Amino acid sequence: MSVFERFLTVWVFLCIVAGIALGRVAPELFQAISAMEVAKVNLPVGVLIWVMVIPMLVKVDFGALHEVRQHVKGIGVTLFVNWLVKPFSMAFLGWLFIRNLFAPLLPPDQIDSYIAGLILLAAAPCTAMVFVWSRLTKGDPLFTLSQVALNDSIMVVAFAPLVAFLLGISAITVPWDTLLISVVLYIVIPVVLAQLWRKRLLKGGQAAFDAAMQRIGPWSIAALLATLVLLFAFQGEAILQQPLVIALLAVPILIQVAFNSALAYWLNRALGEKHNVACPSALIGASNFFELAVAAAISLFGVHSGAALATVVGVLIEVPVMLLVVHLVNRSKGWYEQGINGQA
Repeated sequence: MSVFERFLTVWVFLCIVAGIALGRVAPELFQAISAMEVAKVNLPVGVLIWVMVIPMLVKVDFGALHEVRQHVKGIGVTLFVNWLVKPFSMAFLGWLFIRNLFAPLLPPDQIDSYIAGLILLAAAPCTAMVFVWSRLTKGDPLFTLSQVALNDSIMVVAFAPLVAFLLGISAITVPWDTLLISVVLYIVIPVVLAQLWRKRLLKGGQAAFDAAMQRIGPWSIAALLATLVLLFAFQGEAILQQPLVIALLAVPILIQVAFNSALAYWLNRALGEKHNVACPSALIGASNFFELAVAAAISLFGVHSGAALATVVGVLIEVPVMLLVVHLVNRSKGWYEQGINGQA
């Protein structure tokens, strides 16, 4: 794990402080940046998001899809948790905590937007960071690659309908055209560009490709941090007025991570999958493609929205929480394999 990745939570926290401070020192500047929009897309943020997402998608090899046949049970658990449990459980947690339990402590006009941000976060399975988590648990690299490729393929066609459905049952109206534009801008086009770039890089051989990945890898994190500075500069005043918001939004995210990772881990054990398959399966069920979630929230609800803030909270807590999950699955390897051996 790179220095950027290892201390991502620290960098995110510093960006929050810097963004809020800059927003107060130079409000006219950030108002001007906020106004740079075309068809509800903020151009500076849109550029940063492409720089954030595309290098991560270059790593994805869709040719690895055939590997799913090697671990059908593990892939089945991954798909079940990622697409049938995770988004729906988050919609329920958003309703329970944000619309009901925490509602008196939150700005009433942002309740729907917060829930929408949480749903967007849960509807986007992790693409890049799961490779890091898998490596830390000695996960099967081919299984990790195949599940990422399969999830990304599904995401191209399922993200928009799933988000629209969950927002609908949460009584949140989102125009279909805006949602589809978001999918094209932040999933379809980046996937196509990334795969063309990947093909070109691989012409120089695997060593050249790996070297290129080392060079462009920091782009994603740098663009993410710059995006966070802008978001918190735009939202700084609202955050200072409601300092509890971030902590309250973190509660359903933390519960979702714990529930989905534990469920995926247990299901793989019950089905007799190997530990090095169960680990990446559980980790992708717990983590999120927060870059896409941030992009979609900004496109759908705007840079000043509660939805954008909710997805940013996901970024803030992702690394420490996922490192805890990594620690737990590593420590429980003996327990896991006893269950497998007992079934044999």
